[in-house]
Amino acid sequence: MAETTRTNTGSADGTGGASGAAAARAGTDSMLRRTLGERRIALVAWRLLVLQNAHPAVAAGVSQLSTYRNHPWRRIEHTMDSGRRLFFSDQSDQEALRREIQRLERSHRRIAGTDDRGRPYTALDPAVRVWVLVTLYEAMTALRALSGRPLRPAQLDRLYREFREVCTAFELPDELFPPTAADVPGYIRATIRDTLELTEAAQDMLYTVLTRAPAPRRLGRLRSAWPLLRRLVARFLTALTLADLPPEFRAKFGLPRSRGAAVLSRVVHRGARTVALQLPDRLRYRTLPNGDRARPRQTGAPGQVRAPRQVRASRPRRDNRPARIAAFYRQVMDQTGDGRLTSADFEAMAHNVCWPLELDQAGESAVYAAFDTWWRHLLTTTDADGDGGISCEEFVTAMLAGVDRDPAYLDRGLHIAVRAMFHAADLDHSGLLDAEEYRALFGGSRVHPAELTHGFRQLDTDGDGQITEEEFVKGFTEFFTARTESTAGTQLLGRP
Repeated sequence: MAETTRTNTGSADGTGGASGAAAARAGTDSMLRRTLGERRIALVAWRLLVLQNAHPAVAAGVSQLSTYRNHPWRRIEHTMDSGRRLFFSDQSDQEALRREIQRLERSHRRIAGTDDRGRPYTALDPAVRVWVLVTLYEAMTALRALSGRPLRPAQLDRLYREFREVCTAFELPDELFPPTAADVPGYIRATIRDTLELTEAAQDMLYTVLTRAPAPRRLGRLRSAWPLLRRLVARFLTALTLADLPPEFRAKFGLPRSRGAAVLSRVVHRGARTVALQLPDRLRYRTLPNGDRARPRQTGAPGQVRAPRQVRASRPRRDNRPARIAAFYRQVMDQTGDGRLTSADFEAMAHNVCWPLELDQAGESAVYAAFDTWWRHLLTTTDADGDGGISCEEFVTAMLAGVDRDPAYLDRGLHIAVRAMFHAADLDHSGLLDAEEYRALFGGSRVHPAELTHGFRQLDTDGDGQITEEEFVKGFTEFFTARTESTAGTQLLGRP
């Protein structure tokens, strides 16, 4: 009863009035916000990803262009951040919703091609986009059903109206959506029957991605135990996801649901519901119904350039550059995790720069063009065996030779990308980065504020509270040129 009361305020039957959906989404009584903002929605996140990646078009784009295999945590963070912008924008802030949709469309426009069976695909296909959206709604209803408290018909109608209100901003054909909440289960069953496949991407999500995933930054002191924890987490999520997938999906692809997995699902979901109802909102919700973050996370995202930390004096050693540059290759540049740099890795880096900044099309295009220039410069100076890719050894060797031989070597590649990052982050076009702009570029919800403060102070060499373009470029230059760890720029990836 307590749960029903908290998610069903605003009208006696939970359906709202003529403008119930609009009022609910704008206020703290939104069923959509309360369901999507709860931390326990993470329990069905992997199930959601499996269903989405079982669509051949989604799987083709993910397999060929995504970096999820090497950076699954960042993929999830980006998805959750985008969801927050989409579903927690107030009626008075429709501009934020519009910008997010435009950004998603620009990103998806780059995802097109032919899959391994010769079928063309594009991420802008309206039917594919509707599938991705509707599976998110279905995940919210599944969470409640799996927890032993399925939504009543009137509640399902209200949730679906609130959900469709947001979806109208995508300007997708209405006829592609299930007309009502009651039609959603039939839509899911029909798509499973007629369209979905047990794609390589879906199988990766089920069985292999987590077995090789890097340690989440939030583990802190438990990081050294990640190889053991990873196996346990992978087995847990695989068993839970197999138990929670729709019966039609499991039946079509012959996926087992053991008795133990069924018990696990029941205990986990019902236990999580019981605990959640006892928690204060700041702990129960990742994003509060009013759109505020309940408690900002304070960790870095794998695969992104982390803000420099405070310099710690270290004993001088003979040329630390090779290990530092190799670490940069692995942690920042090799976005796909295949040990080989290609244009896809540079597109992914450009995407990660643009993602938190909410740039317009011109701003995004400038960043992508700069990273493409860096890629082409590296390809012509680094690809020693001419295979069209750059190994870690090739990269380290070429970078050391280039910076030692030619003072202008970085100007023709890396610096172009770094300057593009600076201009993208300079949102007020002042020619300077203040602390807020620096935080938007390197931080967001993924880096501890103290770490950002330390990094900002290091690059702010004159201590005036602002970073010039040259100070910014200098930090990256020092990372690749300083032979010891005694300068600020060498700390771009954190403490050595």
